[in-house]
Amino acid sequence: MASNQLSVEVVFAAPNRQMLISLQLPAGATVREAALQSGLQAHFAELDLAGAPLGIFGKIVASPETQRLEEGDRVEIYRPLLADPKEVRKRRAAQAAERARNADQR
Repeated sequence: MASNQLSVEVVFAAPNRQMLISLQLPAGATVREAALQSGLQAHFAELDLAGAPLGIFGKIVASPETQRLEEGDRVEIYRPLLADPKEVRKRRAAQAAERARNADQR
């Protein structure tokens, strides 16, 4: 017999602290609904639960407004990136190449 309730967790990690909330939601609840019901925005003023990217167990959810939750899911709320990882790698590679050129000229 199927339960009308789901047990899920919602997590968010800021640079200096993290929080995990356990929730009971109605069967059929979406990933976005879990984030909104978590109340985490009251603890993290910078958090925009209505628009933040979300995932389940480390995998981004493309459509959190329609993706249904399953029993035991862990919804993760992601922070925006401060720097594009590709750009950071390019910059580091250019700096390493410059240091190598300078070392060869000595």
